[in-house]
Amino acid sequence: MEKNLKSKHSTTSFLAKIESMAQQELISEKFKEILKQFFQSYEATLEADGISISSYESIFITFLERLEELARSPYTFQPYNERIRAPFDYYQFGIDFIKPLIDMRHSSVRGEINLSSIIWHLSQKHNVILLANHQTEADPQAINILLEKNHPKLAEEMIFVAGERVVTDPLTVPFGMGLNLLCIYSKRYIDHPPELKMKKQHHNKRTMELMSKLLSEGGKCIYVAPSGGRDRPNKQGIVEVAPFDPQSLEMLHLMAQKSGHPTFFFPMALKTFYLLPPPQTIQVELGEARVTKRGASHLAFGPEIDMENFPGSSEKDKHARRKLRADYIWKLVADDYTKFPE
Repeated sequence: MEKNLKSKHSTTSFLAKIESMAQQELISEKFKEILKQFFQSYEATLEADGISISSYESIFITFLERLEELARSPYTFQPYNERIRAPFDYYQFGIDFIKPLIDMRHSSVRGEINLSSIIWHLSQKHNVILLANHQTEADPQAINILLEKNHPKLAEEMIFVAGERVVTDPLTVPFGMGLNLLCIYSKRYIDHPPELKMKKQHHNKRTMELMSKLLSEGGKCIYVAPSGGRDRPNKQGIVEVAPFDPQSLEMLHLMAQKSGHPTFFFPMALKTFYLLPPPQTIQVELGEARVTKRGASHLAFGPEIDMENFPGSSEKDKHARRKLRADYIWKLVADDYTKFPE
């Protein structure tokens, strides 16, 4: 009874705090409702697994405090954002927030031999680019959580190529501040609104220049989702790995060749969909609903990809050849994805 009363008191306090932020116009009415729904689903999913929200109430209080602080003094992401660990440790905050949602007992990391190869390349100041699928806004934190026990340095220093929503949506900003991010506008949003298209293109060009600079330093591990977006369910409700963009892969390949350091490409499949499923359809406007669940997360690292020699590499037409390469790499990731437990 006392535990339930404490939980109800915590819920009331959180919701009152959210309401207060809206009344002060620190968040919009739209984001107020999204935040309330997010907290209620976070609370419900933990308690459904027998985990009292009171065990984690401090992390949600911290989340609200960060949102309020950032509403009063907004943070501007640079094209390359280096994780912030002081005076407030945003990296650890993201880990602590997402970790209760991951059932570590049933989670898995496959391809340890390939992971060992990745670690070795990085130790030699070689670069590694992980070509992966993308499922939720919490993918970077989930990857870090799954790797932190055996490969903490890789987890902490990994660089993520992120879309604009990670750095513009008020609810995701505190999490993005704890990551090494190369911030880019994806193709599906670059024309919205039309008057900002040129500015966004200039931003993307600057981001690519910074990626080239990072690769020229050597020893960098960069996560890229060549799909340019998150995986979504098909008409049968089955989540499918989204197709990879041939032009994005070609650009990465060219940058790697010019880096001045050996750069190796590895496929990586991940399964995190339950954490924060995206909307059924792509939304142009900011402010998507967030409903979370608790469950297992999975990673699989495949063998190194030969970007020059692959099925169809003898194709004369360069556009067709790039498409064949993109489809080949996509299949490597998709095949590993299908092997994850349901």
